[in-house]
Amino acid sequence: MEKFREQMIKAKAFTIKKTLQVYVPIRQFFYNLIHPDYSAVTDVYVLMFLADTVDFIIIVFGFWAFGKHSAAADITSSLSEDQVPGAFLVMVLIQFGTMVVDRALYLKKTVMGKVIFQVILVFGIHFWMFFILPGVTERKFSQNTVAQLWYFVKCVYFGLSAYQIRCGYPTRVLGNFLTKSYNYVNLFLFQGFRLVPFLTELRAVMDWVWTDTTLSLSSWICVEDIYAHIFILKCWRESEKRYPQPRGQKKKKVVKYGMGGMIIALLIFIVWFPLLFMSLIKSVAGITNKPLDVSITITLGGYQPIFTMSAQQNQLKSLNQTDFNAFLGSYRGNAAALQFLEGYGIEDITLADLEGNSNSLWTISPPSREKMIQGLLDFSAEFTVVLSWSIQRNLTLGAKAEIASDKLTFGLPVKTRKDIATMMSGKQSEKVTLETVYPYYIKAPSDSLAKPIKQLLTGIWENITVSLVKNVSDEGVREWWVLNQLGKRYKTSEESLELFIFSDKVSPPSLGFLAGYGIMGLYASVVLVVGKFVREFFSGISHSIMFEELPNVDRILKLCTDIFLVRETGELELEEDLYAKLIFLYRSPETMIKWTREKTN
Repeated sequence: MEKFREQMIKAKAFTIKKTLQVYVPIRQFFYNLIHPDYSAVTDVYVLMFLADTVDFIIIVFGFWAFGKHSAAADITSSLSEDQVPGAFLVMVLIQFGTMVVDRALYLKKTVMGKVIFQVILVFGIHFWMFFILPGVTERKFSQNTVAQLWYFVKCVYFGLSAYQIRCGYPTRVLGNFLTKSYNYVNLFLFQGFRLVPFLTELRAVMDWVWTDTTLSLSSWICVEDIYAHIFILKCWRESEKRYPQPRGQKKKKVVKYGMGGMIIALLIFIVWFPLLFMSLIKSVAGITNKPLDVSITITLGGYQPIFTMSAQQNQLKSLNQTDFNAFLGSYRGNAAALQFLEGYGIEDITLADLEGNSNSLWTISPPSREKMIQGLLDFSAEFTVVLSWSIQRNLTLGAKAEIASDKLTFGLPVKTRKDIATMMSGKQSEKVTLETVYPYYIKAPSDSLAKPIKQLLTGIWENITVSLVKNVSDEGVREWWVLNQLGKRYKTSEESLELFIFSDKVSPPSLGFLAGYGIMGLYASVVLVVGKFVREFFSGISHSIMFEELPNVDRILKLCTDIFLVRETGELELEEDLYAKLIFLYRSPETMIKWTREKTN
């Protein structure tokens, strides 16, 4: 037992020794990182932010590489269907969360927190990229190009973070990195930064949360807005010094016609953009959406339809050049028809040849048949014929609706009602003519309403004949209706109906999001909105002269940077005093004039 106790003591001492040999160097390594003897303080947060932004863009445009069954998908099609892919959502939220945490650590200047965050990211991302992601996507990391690109940019971020940890955070974080110089590049980059939705607001609120200050959130945002405005004015004043305009000299024509001409052309383009766009989108880039199925149904008095027929595939014919020229020649002298036909080419016209025999038997019950005959012979009440049609198109080509349909309702004259009633009673076998009930030409726009084309009809409507055919066999009595169009342009078959379909061109799917609004929609959603912003730019200038026309903004700019400086050094009472001085300056026009005068030698 004594020997065993000795061995246990030796083993414990050996374990502690080995543990300390591993722990002490690691602890010393991180201690030296956080408490270096000397360091050249640097600031690479901007580069880290850019690396994170590039990773964010890679996730958005290559999110399919981080999912299992989304290799052939794209984010726009998924979002257009109101579906948020799970892999995309997780990656975006994690990437955005790391950017927010990185900003918080930068503002708090805590190297210890940055070290812990760096270690968690390194282990977590490597475990994700080399173990979890290949299992989710069922593709090796070496075969996933997008994941390799994302990992490469993240490694650049890790290198920058390690360099930031080694050198330590700067003791003073003053303003935006884009406001260090006063030139056109910084000016336009800064204004572009402020145009990004919610970026300026999010940055201001995060800075207020993680920075020690006595200012309220509204006061903080006020200082930030004043600083941004003064920086923009400083850039313009520096440009005026570099390119001075001599007194009494008129503006050069290059400036007037260059800037003014561009503005005039832009305004004219915005005003006429909807008309120009809708005209060119269909005449130049439009796609002919030919019908896939044309169906006609005829109903008498609201009873069971007497005729149903559809035309598909080879029954839908295109005109050749000779037929098209003859078609145009038949309307020579008809100004309304020729004006309508100018908008259509040979590829936009389809001839539907519908078989005259109904494709369904007429299986009306005997009581309904008797009631229908009585209705036909009751001349005190109206009895109508309803002719309806539907045209099916390819919805993926850009049509607003897959099926375009409409119907016509006509009252039957007395003689026609007597003849149909006699035919149904079996006392007459001759055909009955339905006068002016058939629309020979149908316009099929991209929406769901297919109207007849009255400009192409020489009369009101075309005439058709109807007859009831009865077939008696061992299976029983079977009846169906047969229709024939009178005055057909092409004698396609003995008993048939012809229907000309004029298909409007549709915009390409890539431009459908704009063409779908229509001319009035584009004017309401684009021209009026843009016009409102333009009007705000050209009006109300007189109210801002006091804050815009400042000859020298150096003193105000220095006052803003002084507020940033005393805040970083912890002089919070002085921060309050300087902020009150800034607010008083903007409240006092006379003091503002004294502060912004040009310096005199």
